Amino acid sequence: MSRAAPPFPSTPPTPPTTPSPRTLALGGYVATRLLGLAALAIVAAAMGKDGMHRLTGRWDAVWYTRIAEHGYGHQVTLPNGAVHADLAFFPLFPALERGLSTVLPVDAATAGLLVSWTASLAAAWGIYAVGAHVAGPRTGVVLAVLWGVYPTAFVQSMAYTETLFTALAAWSILALLRDRWVLAGALCVFAGLTRPTAAALIAAIGITAVVTVVRERRLRARVAAGTLLAPLGWLGYVVYVGVRQGSATAYFDVQAAWGNSIDGGVALARFIAGLPWPAALGLCLALALLGWLVALCVRQRQPLPLLVYTVAVVVISLVGAAYFGSRPRLMMPAFGLLLPPAAALARLRGRTAVPVLAGLALASAVYGAFTLLGAGPP
Repeated sequence: MSRAAPPFPSTPPTPPTTPSPRTLALGGYVATRLLGLAALAIVAAAMGKDGMHRLTGRWDAVWYTRIAEHGYGHQVTLPNGAVHADLAFFPLFPALERGLSTVLPVDAATAGLLVSWTASLAAAWGIYAVGAHVAGPRTGVVLAVLWGVYPTAFVQSMAYTETLFTALAAWSILALLRDRWVLAGALCVFAGLTRPTAAALIAAIGITAVVTVVRERRLRARVAAGTLLAPLGWLGYVVYVGVRQGSATAYFDVQAAWGNSIDGGVALARFIAGLPWPAALGLCLALALLGWLVALCVRQRQPLPLLVYTVAVVVISLVGAAYFGSRPRLMMPAFGLLLPPAAALARLRGRTAVPVLAGLALASAVYGAFTLLGAGPP
C-alpha cells in the first residue's frame, strides 16, 4: 500500500495591515475637504449657482490670477475714493500660478486651485507632524482633521494663500523643534513671500533663538543663520514695494488703503459696539472662547516656537483694522489653537471621537457652502 502524500504546509494568515498615523491624518483631512466640495456642489445646484466659480473667480483669488497673468500694476478706485492696489498681495502664490500654468495646459485660475490643494496636503502633513512631535501620533492625526473642519476651512479649497502659508509655517516650526535652524529660516523666507502674517513666524524664530542663546550661553552658527534668514522674504517684498512706489512707507500705505492697518483693536471694539446687544454678546463670548483656547495652549506647555507663533497670529488678526468677517480666516493658520481639543479628543475611544469629528466636518461643509455662495468675502 502506498503511503498518503503529506499535506501541504498551512500558510500562516497574513496579519491585517494597519494604516500609518500619517496616512490616517492625510486620509481624514482629504475626507473633510471632499465633503466640503460635495456640500458646495449640492447647495450650488439647488441654488442654480456655479460652485466652481466661487473657488477661483471671487475676491482675493481674482487678484492673484490677475497678478499671475499680467504682473503687478493694477488698482481699483472705490466710490469712496479709496484705492485698492494689487501690491497688497504677496508674490509667491501668483508666481506659482504663473509657473504652473506655463508648464501645464491650464489657465492661471485653475493653476491656483492646484497650488492651493497641493499645499493643503502639505499643510495637513506638517500639522500632523507637529502634533505627533508634541503630543503623540494619535493627537497629530486628530489635529490634522480638526484643521480640516475649522469653521472657515472652505477657504482651504479656494485659490487662496492660507494653505500655502500654513504648510510653510508648520514645516518651519517642525524644523525648529528638531533643531534644524537653517531649514526653518529658509521656509520662513518663502512664508514671508506668501502672506504678511509671516511676521508671526519671524517672531517665533527670533524669540526662540534668543531663549536658546541664553539657555546655552553661546550662539551657534546655524542658530544665527536661521534667525538672519527668517525675515528676508517679508522684508524683501516690503523693500520691493517701497522702491517701486518711491516711498519707504509704500507697503504700509498700500495695506492701509485696503483697511489693513494696525490700530490696536480699535476697529474691532467699534464693530462690537455697533452691533445689537445679542450679537455683541455672542461675539464677546466667541472672543472669550478664543482667549480660553490661548490659555489652554499655555497650560499645555506647548513648545516655545509653536506657542509664540500661535499667539502672534491671533494678535495680528485682532489688532488690525481689516474687514471683520475675514478675521476667523486670518486666524486659521494658528493651528496650535486646535492642539488642546485635539489632545482631548485623542484620549477618547475611536467610536466616540470619530462621530464627533464627522459631525464637525458636516457642519463645516454646510457652513462653508452657504458662505461661499453668499455675497460677502470670507
